[in-house]
Amino acid sequence: MTESNPLTRLREIMARLRDPEHGCAWDRAQTAASIVPHTLEEAYELADAVARDACDAASTAELREELGDLLFQVVFQARIAEEAGRFDLDDVARGIADKLVRRHPHVFAGHAFGDDAEREAAWEADKAASREQRGHASAMDDIPLALPALARAVKTQRRAARDGFDWDDAGPVVDKIHEEMAEVNEAVAAGADPDAVAEEVGDVLFAVSNWARHLGVDPEGALRGSTRKFEARYRRMEALAEGRGQSLSALDFAEQEALYQQARRQLRGESDEPEDPQA
Repeated sequence: MTESNPLTRLREIMARLRDPEHGCAWDRAQTAASIVPHTLEEAYELADAVARDACDAASTAELREELGDLLFQVVFQARIAEEAGRFDLDDVARGIADKLVRRHPHVFAGHAFGDDAEREAAWEADKAASREQRGHASAMDDIPLALPALARAVKTQRRAARDGFDWDDAGPVVDKIHEEMAEVNEAVAAGADPDAVAEEVGDVLFAVSNWARHLGVDPEGALRGSTRKFEARYRRMEALAEGRGQSLSALDFAEQEALYQQARRQLRGESDEPEDPQA
């Protein structure tokens, strides 16, 4: 196999894995559809590595490895398409390179935009033209169903906003959140079936994601951060309980809440003494 070019070597390895006679049975059996779950998993593992990146040697090695795993998924898909005579990895690279040059005329063609809004409008116009070429009539047509729910909600909201269907500021969005929360309470009080309650809760989450968008916050990233924070606090709660010779699950909620607040203070680097409510 070719050693001089790492990408060429990777392509040759992929071709050998898919070889009908001498390849790997698992790799030969895969289709473009069957490897999508693996691709998504690798993307999430990369996102996790980035989120935990400490810029040290271990993090650097992990980040490089996760990028390689994701690159392999692209090479895998391109190889399957190449075997079917559709396109190959060079076509993939050529296509994205052409698109990047086309969408950045201010960088590659000397075009000057008046401001960020004008540049964003040109970007969106090019994307809209691409969607039209692919036969997508609606602004909602090519939003991937496989996107995480919060990310997909924001993407649909942004698409609607491009057509002017959006509030001018975050204020009305907050009112909408309260309205949707009231509808959840009404559904619960009325004894609505679980599907109806779930629909109302979904409306709350959709409104909250819209609020985050108006505030310039990525709700997916914000929720991941809050989940990591809760996880760290819960681990500290478990350690505090174990240090006292107790099982966290054996404590009542009030005792667990006291440990949670202690864990929160410790992780914030604050005093371990409970706050005086009269202070």
